[in-house]
Amino acid sequence: QVQLVESGGGLVQAGGSLRLSCAASRGTFSKYAMGWFRQAPGKEREFVAAITWNGGTLYADSVKGRFTISRDNAKSVEYLQMNSLKPEDTAVYYCAADTSRLYSSTIYSNAGAFEVWGQGTQVTVSS
Repeated sequence: QVQLVESGGGLVQAGGSLRLSCAASRGTFSKYAMGWFRQAPGKEREFVAAITWNGGTLYADSVKGRFTISRDNAKSVEYLQMNSLKPEDTAVYYCAADTSRLYSSTIYSNAGAFEVWGQGTQVTVSS
C-alpha cells in the first residue's frame, strides 16, 4: 500500500510563503488523485485542494488564488505552494491519496474519499 510523508511545514509571518511536499512510496502514485487537508486546533479536518492523476485541480474557496497544488508523477511527489499566508491558515496539513478510483477525473473534496493519509506537517503563520 502507498505510504505518504509530508515535509516543508514551519513558522512563517503573515504574507509569507511555504511549499509543502508529499512523497509517496510503494503503490502507483501516478494512478491516484491526491489531496491536501488541514486541521486547526479544536476544528474539524477541512479540504484544502486536490489534483487528479492528470492534473485537474480543485480548491477550497478560502485558499483559491493563494495556494497551488501540483504533482510530479515521475518523482511520486505532490506539492502545495502556499502564498500570501494568513494566521487563519495555521493548522496541521495532511496529504492524502484516493487509491480506490484509479485514473479518475472526478475530484472529491470529502476526506472519506481518500484512503491513505500522511502523518501531517505543522504550518504556523504569525501575525
